[in-house]
Amino acid sequence: MASIQSGRREAREVRAGLRSGLWGDDALNTMQGVSGWTSPEPMPKVTFGIIVLNGEPFTRYCLRALYPFAHEIIVVEGGHEDTHTVATPDGHSLDATLEVLKRFCAEEDPEHKVTVVTRDGFWPKEDELGRCKTAQSRAYAERATGDYLWQVDIDEFYVANDVRRVLEMLAIDPVITAVSFHQRAFWGSPDIEVRGWPLQRGADVYHRLFKWTPGYRYLTHQPPTVVDAEGRDLRSLKWVQPSAPAMRGICLYHYSLLFPWQVDQKTRLYRDQHPDVYGGMVDWAKSSYFRLGHPYRVHNLYSSPSWLKRYQGEHPAEVLRMMDDIGSGRTEAVLRDNQDAHRLLDSWWYRAGAVALARLDYVDRGRLRVTHILGMFRRAARRIVREFRSADRHRRRRGHLN
Repeated sequence: MASIQSGRREAREVRAGLRSGLWGDDALNTMQGVSGWTSPEPMPKVTFGIIVLNGEPFTRYCLRALYPFAHEIIVVEGGHEDTHTVATPDGHSLDATLEVLKRFCAEEDPEHKVTVVTRDGFWPKEDELGRCKTAQSRAYAERATGDYLWQVDIDEFYVANDVRRVLEMLAIDPVITAVSFHQRAFWGSPDIEVRGWPLQRGADVYHRLFKWTPGYRYLTHQPPTVVDAEGRDLRSLKWVQPSAPAMRGICLYHYSLLFPWQVDQKTRLYRDQHPDVYGGMVDWAKSSYFRLGHPYRVHNLYSSPSWLKRYQGEHPAEVLRMMDDIGSGRTEAVLRDNQDAHRLLDSWWYRAGAVALARLDYVDRGRLRVTHILGMFRRAARRIVREFRSADRHRRRRGHLN
């Protein structure tokens, strides 16, 4: 892991990008801000629900970003039964997450919006359907008193104005039962985005926001599913999808591959949680994140092509503040040394390869559709043959009896 260094040089570059305005319109001195609610309708009461294990350095910044819009924030800390390699013996974070949560409640929660839920020992891994993390999600859902439940990962952020737009949409149309978001995923630094075939095929759609009233139930975490009192999936009712006109320009900013410590913990967790699917994830991290041995397999959905691209758009204000605090030493975090990534992004052949792969995705999807159609025809032909043979045997039996 020679590419993991102290990152001071990278931090200086990050700060320079922040100061130059390269990464967005939100100024550093307006990061805390307020909700800025101007709609004549009352702001919807939203319960933000968070599951966190080893959430540093994101924890305080995530809470600060949500606070102005929150009716309450319920944080469920700790790991499930298959997180022994990335948790303490009693199931808590190895890093300072729990201490940061307690300090936030003591020092930055004047309205007492934040509730931290823990337990002695590990959380149950699977629900009755065999899906992971449902017990942790139910822990915040069952305590929720808001009219909406908004699920957030500790490394997920939104631009404040986008949150306002979503809440205004809910205030105007209270019949909406669910909202999903496109994500942008960042790799090694906020100025590098990762794309790939799975993300272009729908893996970038995250189900995050659900109506919540008495009688509703959090059914399962994978995928996030809430049902009403009649057992109907809220996404089968009035579901606002990312492609809806009202969602134009709104996305979830996912910093899931930003820090080496984060990637190390996350890949080991996924390997232990789903060894049949992600058994090779730790090896992927060693060969495609900590060093760029496979530059077109850079996303953790590593069975399909993916690539890096430069990103010069905006970022949520609290992410800019976090990066500035890391650069100045106010917050501790080891940054990835991205010299190898920038060399790739500076090379014409890598950029050309990324464009080609993005186009080939559509070719591969066409191939899969043709294969699917041919499979349908083959299955139909086999059914016809079986029916013909069955009818023929039936005729022969009748003729024998006659």
